Amino acid sequence: MMMIDGVVAYHHAGPDEPFSNADDIGDEPCQIKSKFPNIIVAVDAKRVRGIEKLMQTFPDLEVILLDDAFQHRFVKPGLSVLLIDYNRKIQQDFLLPFGRLREPASSIKRANIVLISKSPEKDSDIERRIFFKSLTLNPFQHLFFTTVAAQKIQPVFSPDINSSMFNRLNSKPKILLIAGIANPRSVKKFARNYSTDIEEFIYPDHHNFKEKDILMIIDAFNRNRDKNPIIITTEKDAMRLKQFHSMFSAIEENIYYIPILIKFLNDDAQNFNNQIINYVKNNRRNSILHKEEH
Repeated sequence: MMMIDGVVAYHHAGPDEPFSNADDIGDEPCQIKSKFPNIIVAVDAKRVRGIEKLMQTFPDLEVILLDDAFQHRFVKPGLSVLLIDYNRKIQQDFLLPFGRLREPASSIKRANIVLISKSPEKDSDIERRIFFKSLTLNPFQHLFFTTVAAQKIQPVFSPDINSSMFNRLNSKPKILLIAGIANPRSVKKFARNYSTDIEEFIYPDHHNFKEKDILMIIDAFNRNRDKNPIIITTEKDAMRLKQFHSMFSAIEENIYYIPILIKFLNDDAQNFNNQIINYVKNNRRNSILHKEEH
């Protein structure tokens, strides 16, 4: 990890170099770095400054991927990918503060790729065509439908998963469910696949866990030891809980997170990948930085 004038940047860190935690740079950047350890992940409140510093520090850098930057006007991307929640159609939403949109729904016209997230797998082709027509996209815009697929749980702290854990899940254990995400509905559904005896610890999105939260969770675990309890959390929350390793040390082998996989519908994964790969091949460093910055 390195600090570059306000930019927290990851690089290929050596074994003795400290790793930033969620308090330093946020849970989502930590999650990205954990899933893709060989990439550079940087955080800066000012996008232009962050991009400039990255290009200075890593002169061989060829691709910069910005998260949550569609409405950011000080950087003009070469390729824009807009995500729309299937369950929150932008045509039926409103601008803040009455709705959740940060800019008018008509801004969808600026996107090169529109990616529909959390789509029902069982939707018919007709229903997807109706959804497609409702967006009134331009011919150059590409539309993809995706859904979220939960994977087998993985340990938050222990390096290797205990194979007996899956036997415990089959025995309907007591589940302590920890979620600090915007919509915990999917993680609740996942937990119900294994048990109906669930105690929920639901927090706001990006919740900054405190020692009192951890003590409450540990107390609940100890109170339910006769039910062979297991703690399950989200992949994002696991990044924040790792900071409390010492507090969880006595029960760490019982704490797991749910890895999330994005699945493209209609066998479109390769098509999407080709769109990105072809763009990168044909365009090198073609993002334009506006000189002005607020």
